[in-house]
Amino acid sequence: MLKKDSPKKIFVLDTSVILYDHDAINNFEEHYVAIPVLVLEELDNFKSGNDTRNFEARSFIRLIDLAAKDNLVNDWFSLHKKSMGKIKVILNESPKAINAEELFGKGKFDHRILNSALVLKEEYPASKVILVSKDICLRLKAKSLNLYAEDYETGKIKNVDELYTGKTDFSCNSELIDELRKEGSIETNGINLNYTDRNHFYKLKHKKKNSIAFFDVTTKRLRKINQESVFNIEPRNAEQSFAIDALLNPDIKLVTIQGNAGTGKTLLALASALEQRKNFRQIYITRPIVPLSNKDIGYLPGDVKAKVDPYMAPIWDNLKFIKEQFSHDEKMLFKIDELIRTEKIAIAPLAFIRGRTITKIFFIVDEAQNLTPHEIKTIISRAGEHTKIVFTGDIYQIDTPYLDSESNGLSYLIENAKHHPLYAHITLQKGERSELANLATELL
Repeated sequence: MLKKDSPKKIFVLDTSVILYDHDAINNFEEHYVAIPVLVLEELDNFKSGNDTRNFEARSFIRLIDLAAKDNLVNDWFSLHKKSMGKIKVILNESPKAINAEELFGKGKFDHRILNSALVLKEEYPASKVILVSKDICLRLKAKSLNLYAEDYETGKIKNVDELYTGKTDFSCNSELIDELRKEGSIETNGINLNYTDRNHFYKLKHKKKNSIAFFDVTTKRLRKINQESVFNIEPRNAEQSFAIDALLNPDIKLVTIQGNAGTGKTLLALASALEQRKNFRQIYITRPIVPLSNKDIGYLPGDVKAKVDPYMAPIWDNLKFIKEQFSHDEKMLFKIDELIRTEKIAIAPLAFIRGRTITKIFFIVDEAQNLTPHEIKTIISRAGEHTKIVFTGDIYQIDTPYLDSESNGLSYLIENAKHHPLYAHITLQKGERSELANLATELL
């Protein structure tokens, strides 16, 4: 490519971007995208396995292979016929001026990727070369080398502190509350509700009189919610009653529950699933495995069960708590144990469900904030007939590298699904674990 033909922008993608979204190369419109050969080498190390990052690596490799066809990948080529931008693989890692390996140390892939970007900057001085990475440290190192660097923004939710909560305090007249209590469900014509384009929960208040209700976007009616227990678990606040209502509502097929630790997210989801056990073929509770220090679980001793059990322990703890509510009911205790033995209740890592169609299953995904938007989409796309999917998590407690409160899958789902009639969301704020646990949440 001649200097006069240089593109305005060249985006250099880091491995972290591709593992977050294998389709990222299609999101840069008319601009050019460069992939350091080191990224392909890293992806080669990720291509085996059942984890989502393994799926992303394989999908990207196939995508490049199909797009390249008879082209040489170290020359610019189009991804498809309608593509205005082009893509290439960078082989050269030896910039003439600044060398990242000499500055930051040799033997690290990140520094060699920086060198690839520096080579492009020297080769195309008229173009704006931008390193795109989910790794904050790598972006800072790039900027210290006078390279432009930015996060991958696709799927990112802005103003996450204003994320949809699913609930509203609503001041109204006394007659509205009286009518709702009497009828159980009322038309909303003439009531100036702030959310009539989605399923939404309301705390109705008039002086000392109050009630809680659910607005159904399909029927356009306001329905009174009764604060009732579910499988012997009593709701301790209005938000927990909202969550139970959504979890028990047969017309709601997708539920998200967001909140701090100790607000009862997983417990309420599991209790509601058990309450409806006869309506589903199986109750499946899962969570993504985020290994300590980013090590694969393969380094742990024991068989598969021994490796994953520590990660599933919080779910088993919630099941144990539910069983304690039936300590004087031997028949129910036996029934719960039988459900586990026959795998009517199944608790397993999320990677174990890849490729399955989830039909007539009450499917709970715990710690969903550790998933990418693509992982969330993949899970929901597995849903068959008569299935209900529940995602629980805390968007401010993320353990997965390169995800944050704005880019995680749970935030993405809450923001993008809120208008759908099959969906309901509630944010739980009050911790119910203990006064000591609340102290940690509020003060520390």
